[in-house]
Amino acid sequence: MELDPVIHAPTRLQIVSLLAAAEEAEFGFVRDTVGVSDSVLSKHGSALEASGYVAVRKGYVGKRPKTWFKLTGKGRAAFTAYVENLQRIVAPSGLSVVPDEGVQRVDD
Repeated sequence: MELDPVIHAPTRLQIVSLLAAAEEAEFGFVRDTVGVSDSVLSKHGSALEASGYVAVRKGYVGKRPKTWFKLTGKGRAAFTAYVENLQRIVAPSGLSVVPDEGVQRVDD
């Protein structure tokens, strides 16, 4: 069982996780949510696009150029496999990457 090295980088994992919950997300929203600079998001966005995991769309809102990210079918499948593999890795500890409802978290 192997974790996908394209997704495994912490910033890319945050980006893919965010996009998995949305149809599409604007560059500034992703940047601010993940908490990175424009250049860092551009670099990781390019790596995800090169892998075929993310589609990048450019356009305008009024006269302002905008960029949007969308997780592709391949990206969604890769993220699902990543989470499943991560769960298999942590399962022997008795923990889960998806906490059960009603289970009190350590930080509660």
